[in-house]
Parts: sequence; C-alpha cells; structure tokens
Amino acid sequence: MSNGKTDHAQGSSLDDNVPRKIDDVDVRAATNKNEDLDSLVASSDTGGRSPSKPVAYFIAAVALCWSLFQLWIASPFPFQVGWGVFNTTESRSIHLAFAMLLAFLAFPGERSKVQLGLGVAVPIVIGALFMSGATGVLPVWYVPLITIVVVACVLLPSPDDRVPINDWLLAIAGSLTAIYLYVNYDAISNRVGAPIEIDFMVSTLGILILLEATRRSLGPALMVVASIFLVYTFLGRYMPDIIAHKGNSLSEVVNHQWITTEGVFGIALGVSTSFVFLFVLFGSLLDKAGAGSYFINVAFSLMGHMKGGPAKAAVISSAMTGLISGSSIANVVTTGTFTIPLMKKVGFSSERAGAVEVASSVNGQIMPPVMGAAAFLMVEYVGIPYFDVVKHAFLPAVISYIALVYIVHLEAAKAGMEGLPRSYEPSPWLRWLVGMAFGVAAICALSFAVYYGMGWIRPVFGENAFWVVFGLLVLAYVGLVAYAARFKSDAMEVSEEITVLPPPGPTVKSGLHFLLPVVVLIWALMVDRLSPSLSAFWASAFMIFILLTQRPLFALFRKSETFSGSFTAGVIDLIEGLIAGARNMIGIGIATAAAGIIVGAVSQTGVGSALADVVEVLSGGNLLAILFLTAILSLILGMGLPTTANYIVVSALLAPVIVTLGQQNGLIVPLIAVHLFVFYFGIMADVTPPVGLASFAAAAVSGGDPIRTGGIAFFYSLRTAALPFLFIFNTDLLLINVDIPHGVFIFIVATVAMLLFAAATQGWFLTKSRFYESVALLLVAFTLFRPGFWMDMISPPYVEREPALLVETAAEVPAGEQLRIRVDGVDSLGDPLSFVALVPIGEGATGEEKLLNSGIETIERDGKMIIDNVAFGSPAAEAGLDWDQEVVRVLQPADPPSKYWMFIPALLLLALVVWAQRGRAGRTAPRTSMRPGTA
Repeated sequence: MSNGKTDHAQGSSLDDNVPRKIDDVDVRAATNKNEDLDSLVASSDTGGRSPSKPVAYFIAAVALCWSLFQLWIASPFPFQVGWGVFNTTESRSIHLAFAMLLAFLAFPGERSKVQLGLGVAVPIVIGALFMSGATGVLPVWYVPLITIVVVACVLLPSPDDRVPINDWLLAIAGSLTAIYLYVNYDAISNRVGAPIEIDFMVSTLGILILLEATRRSLGPALMVVASIFLVYTFLGRYMPDIIAHKGNSLSEVVNHQWITTEGVFGIALGVSTSFVFLFVLFGSLLDKAGAGSYFINVAFSLMGHMKGGPAKAAVISSAMTGLISGSSIANVVTTGTFTIPLMKKVGFSSERAGAVEVASSVNGQIMPPVMGAAAFLMVEYVGIPYFDVVKHAFLPAVISYIALVYIVHLEAAKAGMEGLPRSYEPSPWLRWLVGMAFGVAAICALSFAVYYGMGWIRPVFGENAFWVVFGLLVLAYVGLVAYAARFKSDAMEVSEEITVLPPPGPTVKSGLHFLLPVVVLIWALMVDRLSPSLSAFWASAFMIFILLTQRPLFALFRKSETFSGSFTAGVIDLIEGLIAGARNMIGIGIATAAAGIIVGAVSQTGVGSALADVVEVLSGGNLLAILFLTAILSLILGMGLPTTANYIVVSALLAPVIVTLGQQNGLIVPLIAVHLFVFYFGIMADVTPPVGLASFAAAAVSGGDPIRTGGIAFFYSLRTAALPFLFIFNTDLLLINVDIPHGVFIFIVATVAMLLFAAATQGWFLTKSRFYESVALLLVAFTLFRPGFWMDMISPPYVEREPALLVETAAEVPAGEQLRIRVDGVDSLGDPLSFVALVPIGEGATGEEKLLNSGIETIERDGKMIIDNVAFGSPAAEAGLDWDQEVVRVLQPADPPSKYWMFIPALLLLALVVWAQRGRAGRTAPRTSMRPGTA
C-alpha cells in the first residue's frame, strides 16, 4: 500500500532507470534514510501505523471508499440519476465519520510524557465541565463513565505495528457520533434548539473523542486550544471583566457545537468536504501518474547548469510541485531527497541546502491555482469566488518565488559556486532566444484557438458540447503521449552520483501530457467559472482516465510490454492514488472539525469583540502595531497548529479587528487583504523554529542541524513575511481594481523592489554590501513598493474641510469619486464608535442633491453636522454610515502629483549603489571558491 505523497520521492517513473554505480553500503544508507523520511511524512500526514495485512487492507478499503464517496458527491451524477444526493449537513457528517475512523486506525497514540499527560488531563477537564452542566439532562452515570472510558483508552498502549482494542473502540465510537447527524437528520431538524437525552450523550462523547483524534493526528496544540475555548464557553462568568460573558449551559453548547452547523459541522468542515478533499485527491492522482518526478526533472534540466543551479532548480520544482501538494512536509521530502544532496554537491552547507528547500516548499501553499486548504476557506469567509482569491494571490506568490531564486543566486555568488555540468552542447543564445519566442507564440496561438474554439463549440453542439470537448481532450492527450513516447526522460533517483544534466528538450517533451489535467482545472476555474468542487471533479476525472490509459498507451507506442499487464499496473496506480488522497486528508478533516469548536465558541460567546478591545488596548489603536501583533500570534500558534487551523483561529479572532482599526485610522483595508495577511503568516508554521516540521524533514535529508536549518529558512522567508505588510498598505499588489497594463507595470516594479529587498537582507548585491548600502537598498525597495508614502508627505492626497462645509465640498467633488467622512457615533451595543467612511458621490446639480443621491441627509444641531438619515441599500449605507452620527472631519480628494515621481530619486539612489559596488566588484573575489564535487 502506498504512503501517498512520498511515492515519487523514491524516483518512480514510467521510464527505465539510469544505471548508476552505487555500492551496497550506499544503497543500505539510502534505504534507511528513505524509510526514516517515509516514517516522518507518514506520522505527520497520513498516519505512521503499519499494522498486519488484514488491518492494512481494511484501512486501505476505508480510504478508498472515502475517495469514491467524495468523487460521487462532487459530481453532477447524483442529480442526474436522482439517487445519492446529500445535503451539506449530511455530507459533512459522513466526511467526519471517515476522518474519525481513519484517525484512530492510522495514527498510533504518542507515548511521551507531555503527550500522555495532555491526553489524560484535557478529557478529564472537559468531562468535569460536562458533568457540572449535566444535572437533570443526562443520566447520573453517563458523564463519569464516558470520561473514564476515554481516559482509559488514552492510557492503554497504542503501538505502531497493530491496532489495539481500545483504538478500535475509539474509532468506531467516533465515527458513529459523527454519522449521527446523517442518520437522524430529519428528527434533529425538527427539534433544533431543544436537544433530547440521546443528543446530549452523542454530542458529549463525540467532542471528547474528536479532541483525542486531534491530539493523535495533529499533536497536542490544537487540542489544547480547542479545550481552552470550551472551558471559556462554560466558565465565562468567572473570567476577567474584559472578556467575561454570562457562561453557556450544556444544552446551549451541545446544540451550538454538535447538533447545528455553527461549531464542529460548520463552514470549516464544509470547505474540507466540498473543496479541499477533491483538490488533495487531484494532487495525489497527478503525483501517482509521475508528474512530481517530471516537474523535478524539468526544473533541473532547465536550471541545473546555472550558478547554484541545483538550489534554483529546487525552488522552481517546489513551485511546480506546489500545484499538486498541499503539504509542506511532503513537498520537502518529495523534492528535497533529490535536490538537497545536489545542492551540497555544488557547495551549499547542509543547513543552507535544507533551508532553501524548506523556504521553497512551504511557499507551495500560496502558489495558485491550487493553493492550500486555507485558500478555499477564504471563499466562504470573505464571500468571493475562488477565481478572485487566485487573482489576488497570484502576484505576491510569483514575486516571492522570483525573490527566492535571486536569494539562491546571491548565496551562490558569495561562495563562488557553479552549477552541474551538462551532457549536451548548449544552443547558441540567438537560437535559444528564437526557440523561446516561437514557444511563447505557439502557446499564445494555442490559447486563443482553444478559447475561441470553445466559444464556437458550445453554441453549435449545445448539450453535446461536453462530449465534443472531451473528445478533443482525448485526441490531444493521445497525441501528446505518442509524442512523449519518442523521448526517454532519465528517471533521476535520489542519489549523489549524478554528475551531468540531461538535455532540457527531451526532458520537457517526455511529460507534456501531465499539463492537460492542470489546464482542465485552470480552464474550469478561470474561464468557465465552475465551482471549485466541480472544477476539481472534472480535473480528477480526467486524471483517472490518464492513470488507466497512460501505461497501455506507452506500451503501445514503445512496444515495451504487454497491454494487459500495463493496464493492470494503471488500475493499481489509480487505486493507490485514491487511497493516498484519502489518507492525506485525515489530518485536514480532523483539523477543520476541531477548529470548528473554536469558531463555534467565538460566535457563541462574543469573545471576538472582547478580544478586539484587548488588542486595541495593546496596540494603542495603531494599525501597524496590530498587524505586528497578528503576525506574532500567527507565528506562536503556528508552532503547534497546522496552517489550516492556524488560519481559521487567527482570521476568526483578528481579521475583523484589523478591518475595523484600519477604518478608524482612515485606511480602508479590503477583507481579502487581511485574510491573505493571516494566511501568509500561517504558512510560516512549518518553518518557524523550534518546532517547524518542514525544517526537521529537510534536516533529516541533509544531515544538518534542524534548529539552524529552520533559522536560516526563516531568514530566507523574510521576503514572504514582508509582502503581507506591503499589500495591506498597497492593495495594487493584490490586483484590486487594477487593469492589465497597470497590473503588468506593478508586477515589474514590485519584482524589482523585492529583489532589492532580498539583496539588502542578504548583504550582497553586485558584491558584498556595506551597511549604508544595505540601508539604501531597503529605502529604494520601500519606495518602489509604496511610493505614495513619500508623496503623501509632500502633497497630501486629501484636503481637510470643516464638517459644516460638507454640502459645499460635495458640490465640488465630481460624481463617482469618493469623499472621505470621519464620523463619531455608537454601535448596536451602545459603545462609542469612530471610523472613516468612503462615500461615492452621486449625480446632482447641487451638493444637497449629490449627497441625497448618495443616500445621505444631514442636519445641523448645536453647531454640529449630524447625519439625519441614510437611505437603505444606498452607497452611504454600504460605507457604514447611519443616522444620528456626527460628522467630525471631511476629507476632499486633492489633485496631487503622480506618486510615481518618487521613482526618480529612488532610482538615482540605486544608481549610486550600483556605481559604488561596481568599482569594488572587480577587485573583490568571492570568499570561497567551491566547485561541483565539493561538499
């Protein structure tokens, strides 16, 4: 049975392996290392238990059924046949039942003192709380009994090589409590808000078992955080005044957390059920087909010969692998087992080689179009289509990867490294340039042909257009496979014996058919604007077709093996891919369910608004301070929580606070910018020492120190940490309300700025930088990123007017432009409220008419300008204005010079740095001179 994402780390390929001379000691050492890495990935992603064959087959069968169930509910077939249609609550219930069952069968219980102590203490605390609120609701014997049973199941042995009876009991009980909502859906829907005795019994047991499943599959951190929020829900009246609440009864908690879709079965688990599983499954199938090895081979053939080439190839291959892998750790092992030894070969130290791999692998989660699970949660939390999430995330992700390639180049330049030698004579640069231009032109022509061809097919063929498109896809696929069969891509296995790189042409051509499923996915998401789940279903369905036919077609075109044998191998690949996809989802399914406890507690207790008050006090109302506090909180939580859970917790608690404080500071921060801010710092979870698991995985490959590896990786990731602060204050980076020419301009300028930022933090530009040169580069980078910061000091963008002049100011502002109005008032709870509203000015001949068409009626009272009425659904109402608010400031748009004039002094300062360093670059040799073959 496959362990999923680690399969292609072993160098699997459709082609024959390249013979290499490796002695028995090397083979044994490599085998032991691979087994250790497989164990590391399994323990964190898919479950580290290796039971006997009957149990292993049972686990595989359950995982296979889970994948088939998810494919079924995502497909249009249930609605076509009128059978097997599940509503959202029912599908979430079945989804969690599968996750709970597999969590206890696949993940053994940790035996460390800390893990064991937490595993016993938390259920006791929660059990005591349930007991305290269960008087008159549950039988007297029930709560003590289930608490004792759960604690006993945790205390009893849970070995790696078998599934003991206590784990079977937890697995079965957990899955039954989860599927309870599906089995009793009609009865429960008729008594929402009034749970009966069986509801209490199932819910209390389910929450206890879910906490233990969380501890096993994700570690103790998320379990502890969820338990704290549960304790807070019950004992709110005993908390400090600033976060105190009345406290909730057992009936209220059970109804909110388990019986309805406000807690465990809420939005987070819904996203896991509807979106995330299909994308993880798609990546698993694509990986099983050999796409992971293909991406690595392509990256090395194209960039391996450059200065520090293996490190640059590691960055690019990790970016491409990020398309099919949502796990930072699996990404590290997938590409790192091959890239890290080669980085060491050209001169990188063990720690730096591991850090490059960690920094590039972790960023795979922010790389569109297939981002991490948190990206799909944004669709629900922000309320925008997935297409828009991808559009907003695209520019920062690409810039981040370009900057990492440049960081690697600077590291190589410092040490005088070279790349790996090529096994072919490179083409003259003019021929290469012509070939590149021809390739770009061909791709553009093909894109236009497909786009307009699809527009012609649909009207002509109507309902049969689907089959026509599918037929064209199959023809393209068969043609690409026939073309690829003519080339034999070297299967680069994990070995330090590789001394030359293969030619890029045959390598690229040997797997072009792997791009078709990605094209299908992108087309469905971006062009047809299908839902993410339906887009992933069609892409996965096409991948299933490829897995079943790929090997037979290669056998046919290469005449290398029998058709029946290759078809059987394809079926096995498909089954293993389906199993691996489900096993990769265990942790995500449990994480989203446990995070639902936190989200449910926040909505039930109102702690979000209380925490906003705490944060506002700590930050002094300063937006930059609260951004730093949010970043620090994300990093701290990230030391124990997976990215998805970290994002859910921090966004639920602090995203509204950032938006509110920004508005109070006169900065309108789009909600998507805040959520991407939280997401970016959430992905640092797997980097941040001392518990960044991706750093430990990389250190296991490189043989370096994991803490030092994590420290260097964190330093390399500063560019990722800087981008969120920049796009909060300059939303152009997120392509918000930006046209294509302006977007291209922003991309070029932001890329140059990020490269300069990387050079400044690395202390090396054309040569080793002096302190003041690094400061100058940082200043230039900041100016390119945010030129308006300096221009606003020289020429303010707004002219402040007296509140009494609101009508006159509105008369001067052209219709369609925005007028900034700061108002004071009270919120719905009667607390003081102060914020800046951006009000689009309506049409009209006078100021009164323009304000009226914007939805505002004003009146003067005691020398104050008061908003007397706001029309329902008007632009003013959407901006947050309400009746009886006092206008305290009016900011009229000015006509300042273009902020891009600030580029002139910035570029002049850059020219001075270049001039100063060019004079030294010719006289300064690299500190060390390391060549291929030296470690």
